[in-house]
Amino acid sequence: ERWAGKCGFAIILMALFWCTECIPLAITALLPVILFPMLQIMESNEVCIQYMKDSNMLFFGGLVVAIAVEQWNLHKRIALQVLLVVGVKPSLLMIGFMSTTAFLSMWISNSAATAMMLPIVKAVLDQLSDTEATAEEKELEMMAVNDGDENPAFQMEDEKTDIDSALDVQKNYCCAKRAEAEQRRVQREQKYSRLTKGMSLGICYSANIGGTATLTGTTPNMILKGLIDELFPNNGGIITFASWFGFSFPNMILTLALSWLWLQCLFVGFNFKESFGCGSKRSSRKEDYQVIKDEHKKLGRMSFAEACVLFIFTLLVLLWFTRDPGFIPVSCLIGDSAEAPPPLLSWSIVHQKMPWNTLLLLGGGFALAHGSEKSGLSAWLGDSLLPLQNIPPFAISILLCLLVALFTECSSNTATTTLFLPILASMAVAIKIHPMYVMIPCTFASNLAFMLPVATPPNAIAFSFGNLKVMDMVKAGSMLNIIGVITINFAINTWGVAMFDLNTFPEWANVTVKP
Repeated sequence: ERWAGKCGFAIILMALFWCTECIPLAITALLPVILFPMLQIMESNEVCIQYMKDSNMLFFGGLVVAIAVEQWNLHKRIALQVLLVVGVKPSLLMIGFMSTTAFLSMWISNSAATAMMLPIVKAVLDQLSDTEATAEEKELEMMAVNDGDENPAFQMEDEKTDIDSALDVQKNYCCAKRAEAEQRRVQREQKYSRLTKGMSLGICYSANIGGTATLTGTTPNMILKGLIDELFPNNGGIITFASWFGFSFPNMILTLALSWLWLQCLFVGFNFKESFGCGSKRSSRKEDYQVIKDEHKKLGRMSFAEACVLFIFTLLVLLWFTRDPGFIPVSCLIGDSAEAPPPLLSWSIVHQKMPWNTLLLLGGGFALAHGSEKSGLSAWLGDSLLPLQNIPPFAISILLCLLVALFTECSSNTATTTLFLPILASMAVAIKIHPMYVMIPCTFASNLAFMLPVATPPNAIAFSFGNLKVMDMVKAGSMLNIIGVITINFAINTWGVAMFDLNTFPEWANVTVKP
């Protein structure tokens, strides 16, 4: 118990530093290197090896390929190509942008996907607004011509009424027309202001949601895999890239669709004419479509480097799907060539764009989990949580998801999963439920940071871009948090049970941690 108390002190200290961010998160993640040997929990060499596990290298490899994709603008080409296929019909505009962003965030960073998509959204919406304004001006001009016979001033002239009275009536008539035009302008600006807010939130939210679909899409997914392998070494490789994708991708699609419906209702309205009819004229669609087409033309033909990156990216994804993540012996063959093609990626670019702090956070999480196991803190926590076995497992999962979703609003999702997942694993072993039944939902819940601009980098980017207010994000994000908790618990209790056999307590989870 003495060693468990020391480990608990280290975890509480790191949790405090992570929540307050009084020092950088990555520096806090390095505290186990100092604290664990000093408190005699683990030797230094045993701590340090936790910072370079196979899960870290899997994440590192995925990030390197993502950096290459960004470096050669392949992600922009993919995004514009998808939008050319989807089109700019208003009924599909938001879901088109959201689905494209979600797909990109499966492979590249959420921040990069958000930062790239928002300017495209602005260009398309500006074109929509300008086209509708032009159409309204032409419509008002035609009305003025066609309604000439109904003009009260002309009627009074026909009756040979006083000219001054006719001019007054004509003036009032013109003022009414100007007021009508001004009212239309205000309504159009309000509509596109709401649409801009909805689109901006849709982009950042879909970036957060899309990252959950792949094992390398977001850091909490890798933390879950690393902790499962660390705490339950005999699990038989239950989490692979393919198994994770098979479970997470349908959940991502479901969450994305419900999020789109909510944002449509909130910022556009449920009225079909408002939701699906704005800018519906065929000529305006062609002009809006041309904006995307022009952006695509600016990229030019696909270069040799882009083609190589696309091939490597596709090959990497195929390898991830067809074998367990791990190391593959690679021999680098360098031939003699007078004019070698430029490298697809230089170390200076990797060094500049690689989120090294995230790798350190991963290592810090694994070090905490290993220290909890070695010190006996995990066993003590498990025994303390035994009363929870009287609560139905589905209720435990929902309550924990709500707790994690609330906690992650004021803490990074990496720090949240690092702190919660080892405790959840101990709880699951103590009350004899499948560890993944609670660990997977809470991993997803750590990505449900939708309510505050500071919760995630995509939120902050969208907040500064879309003229949003904090209450706009709170109002939209609070419902999305509930939607996310409901969808992940639905998924874990349906196809999740079938895929991972979650109704039984596995033999590999029946471990005894000795102090």
